[in-house]
Amino acid sequence: MAHIIVLGAGLGGTIMAYEVRDAVGKGHKVSVVSKGKDYSFVPSNPWVAVGWRTKEAITVDLTEVMKRRDIDLYPQGARRLHPQEKVLELGDGTKLDYDYIVIATGPDLAFDEIEGFGPEKHTQSICMADHAVMTKAAFDRLVANPGPVVIGAVQGASCFGPAYEFAFILDKALRDAKVRDKVPMTFVTSEPYIGHLGLDGVGDTKGLLESELRQHHIKWITNAKLDKAEADKLTVSEMNEDGTPKQTHEVPTTFTMMLPAFRGVEAVIGIEGLTNPRGFIVVDKHQRNPQFREVFAVGVCVAIPPVGKTAVPVGVPKTGFMIESMVTATARNIARLVEGKEPDAEGSWNAVCLADFGDSGIAFVAQPQIPPRNVNWASSGKWVHAAKIGFEKYFIRKIRTGVSEPFYEKLALQVLGIDKLKAIKVTPAEPQ
Repeated sequence: MAHIIVLGAGLGGTIMAYEVRDAVGKGHKVSVVSKGKDYSFVPSNPWVAVGWRTKEAITVDLTEVMKRRDIDLYPQGARRLHPQEKVLELGDGTKLDYDYIVIATGPDLAFDEIEGFGPEKHTQSICMADHAVMTKAAFDRLVANPGPVVIGAVQGASCFGPAYEFAFILDKALRDAKVRDKVPMTFVTSEPYIGHLGLDGVGDTKGLLESELRQHHIKWITNAKLDKAEADKLTVSEMNEDGTPKQTHEVPTTFTMMLPAFRGVEAVIGIEGLTNPRGFIVVDKHQRNPQFREVFAVGVCVAIPPVGKTAVPVGVPKTGFMIESMVTATARNIARLVEGKEPDAEGSWNAVCLADFGDSGIAFVAQPQIPPRNVNWASSGKWVHAAKIGFEKYFIRKIRTGVSEPFYEKLALQVLGIDKLKAIKVTPAEPQ
């Protein structure tokens, strides 16, 4: 009997547990280690932050579904991974031996790298459900006492889509509250241009997003480095294309939400051969660490180099469908190892994204996510808002039922020609 541990129970980890359970069968043990017993649908956090959802509405208690799927759940979290011994030390000191482990922790949020930055100081966050609840309280104060707003993403950030989403959702919520005319808005981002998204754009995201910002009366500063956050202003350095200083801005604000840079979590950061200097997991094309062959990784914790040089550091996002492709490849590869075979699956890393703007939105398809691409398409319209609502309900239902990919999802993806795996080469058998 093999023991497979999934470390993390977010978007990647929960689906990973379901898929690897299906892939290896009942003859093997699957465990999930997470901080707490709840799954939270992170893409809905912008809605929680303006009161369109409650935290409870986007949260699933994993206790029963994991039990039903014959998956052991350890909610005490992880203290440290010891890959040389193939041991995971849990938060309470318990130690679990494993044959294979999939790291799906998501990131540590690096608020402390900038003075005055973070929800415990002068800025808001939508990275976690609890942060979104705190942001909702700040939003209520903004409605009661309107003033200037800054939304965006700081240097080193790799998750830009939610910043754009929140800017437009906040705009809509302020319009609904009849105070938008009293709230000047500025979008401040480390991207070299609007719509870069850490991906050098997808289709015409530059033109589409610039147009949306203009139509919603939102000014912007690109190539921006946040130097300091205070309660009433931000100090921002705008850089030239060659990385030299261009201009320093003191941007007035009464409400700031900027996405942070990410780094690896404490349980894995600094393990030589496992992580890069930021603590992200180094993997090969099979999602497997080259040094510790029992270790796999999926999701935000995976090390991916930037798509190109930029004036201000910009990371690469790990979007939902891209993560699911990593998951499907990893589940197949672990199942093959358990059977005594070699891994052969590679995730397609295709991206299918819906960015909600409150009453409209932008959708894009990038195949693969990292350029150059075979498909490079973006579109906008009110349909995206409806599609995002539908996707939220669908995905939360997947988590509750413990089914990674229902047949109708698989059929829809086949019809659209969107694959989770690269084509697997089959070597013909030698003639006898």
